[in-house]
Formats: sequence, structure tokens, C-alpha cells
Amino acid sequence: MTKILMTGVTGYIGGAVLTRFAQRPDFESFEIHCIVRSPEKAEKIKALFKNVKPIVGSHSDIPLMTEAVSKVDIVIAMADCDDVDAATGTLQGLRKRLEGTGKQPIFINTSGTGVLSDKAAGMNPTETIWNDADSDQMATLAPTQMHRNVDLMVVGADVEGYTKTYIILPATIWGIATGPLFDSGISNKQSQQIPALIGASLDRGHAGMVGLGKNIWPNVEIHELADLYSILFDAVLSPTANPGHGLDGYYFGADQEHTLYQIGTAISDALHKAGKSKGGQPTTFTKQELDKYFNGSDYLGSNSRCRANRSKSLGWAPKKTTRDMLDSIYPEMELIASK
Repeated sequence: MTKILMTGVTGYIGGAVLTRFAQRPDFESFEIHCIVRSPEKAEKIKALFKNVKPIVGSHSDIPLMTEAVSKVDIVIAMADCDDVDAATGTLQGLRKRLEGTGKQPIFINTSGTGVLSDKAAGMNPTETIWNDADSDQMATLAPTQMHRNVDLMVVGADVEGYTKTYIILPATIWGIATGPLFDSGISNKQSQQIPALIGASLDRGHAGMVGLGKNIWPNVEIHELADLYSILFDAVLSPTANPGHGLDGYYFGADQEHTLYQIGTAISDALHKAGKSKGGQPTTFTKQELDKYFNGSDYLGSNSRCRANRSKSLGWAPKKTTRDMLDSIYPEMELIASK
């Protein structure tokens, strides 16, 4: 029986990935451990899946993570990708697992294409496009970039040789997640970026954007992103696939592109349709609004362009389009407004 530890299953990505794994025909051949903070959610998870064993605690608890990881063959981390303590505990546990079994464990970590972000503040697009299959280009990412410190810890562990590491980097994730984990209130149904823009726009009574909204990001639908985790998992365990790992182990979860202005326009249309604004073009967030809604950050105005060539070489073939993403904004707005 393959023993797996998952973190983040009460979140958006982690809930979707556990849901996807539960749909696999070989799901019952896995013994899945997961870290959850809530005893109530732990009980709900146990009621849903007989082969999922929750551990109540925090993935930031280094001793807890070290011990939990040391007992499994594979770790799939989908919680806070900037948590150095979580990464430290995980890597210590992976080293301990190798020492105890003599078999190299697997670490599939979640980062994000925020690692590619610049300081455009919505004022301009960029021509720089990152390729996950170009290891030399990926190695030029500055250690000061968002998420990069943890990414380098993970890759360094592979270079040392005590684990094989694979890093999935999702782009702007969209869509309301569905499935039993979400229906029962265990996992979070919504992403962060677009709902944050919707929430701010609802509060100010008009759709907003950072700067002129000229910056470009790629996007990915939540259930199609979950497919990538399952496909990579199969490739990692395949005796013949031999997917790139470590320095060659970056996998973008990204497909088509959009501008922030396009999202702002779709939010404006959704608010107008719901009778919550007069519509019209999105307007620039003031400094006071950036402080109020985004802790003073203009990050949503950054560029983050990439091509998921390595991911797609595994057979990952997302079908959802930017148009689908823009059409999803109205139900997202309805759900936020209902809260």
C-alpha cells in the first residue's frame, strides 16, 4: 500500500486534489495521511474516506511534520507555500524516511507563478515568458522572488539526493470547487486572487484594478489543476516515464492568459447585472484602497507569464479558456455577496 501525506486538504487546492484522488480507480490502494487543524474537520474527513487518516495539528509544527513525513513514501504539500517551518519539517522527515527504509521518498510541493512576478503595478505588460521545461532559464530566478526561498530549499534537497522533488506552480486559479469535501464545509470553495478583487469591488461599489490593468497572468481552472497533480503522481511512480525532478522538476499549472483589465471588466459586468453598480470600465484602486483591501500591495498588478511545456509533456491537456474564466466571475460574485 502506497503511503501518502497531504497538507492543505481543507484549502482550495488541497481539497480539489484529494477529491481528484478519491475519483481514481486505485484510490483504495493508498493510505493517505493529512494534516488538519480542526478536530471537527478531521472527524468529517474520516467519515468520508475510510483510507484517509487525519492528523490534528499544524503543518508549521516542525516536530509533528518530521514525524508524520518519516512514515510515508510520498508527500504532496498544498498548504502555505511560503511556510519555511513546514518545508523544514517536511525535509527533515524525508531524510529520516530514507535513513529508515533505504528508499528515496518523493516530495511534490506546491509553489506558484507568483515566483515570476515583476513590479509592473498594472502599468505595462511584459515580453518575458518563462518555460518550465527550460531548466537553465528557471535557474536564473532571483532568490529574492516570492516563494523562491522555499522552492530553493526543496530543489536543494533533491540535489543532496535524499528525496526526489517536483514543484507544481499554479497560475491564477479560478472556479468554484465542487465535491464532498466542499459540500460538507471541510474545504474552501474559492480561490484568492479573483475573489479578492470581487470583494474589494463590491465594497467600493465599482470594479477596480491595479494601475491600468495592462499586466498579464496565465490562468487555470481548479479541477483541471487537480488533474495535473494526479498525472504527475502517475508519472513519478511509473517505471518508465522518469519525469524531470529537482533542478529539472518545475511544472507550471497554467494555460491561457488574461489581463487584469479583462478581469476588472468582467467584474464590472457582473456587478451591473446584479444591480450592485452602474457598470462601466474598471477604475484604478487608490493608494488608500490598496491599503484597505490588499495590505498596501500592488502585487495583483504584476506580470507573470509562462508556458507549461513540461507539464503538458506528461499528457496534461487543460481545456478551459480565458473566456470560461471570465464567465465564471458572476457566480463567484454571487457566492461572495451571499456571505
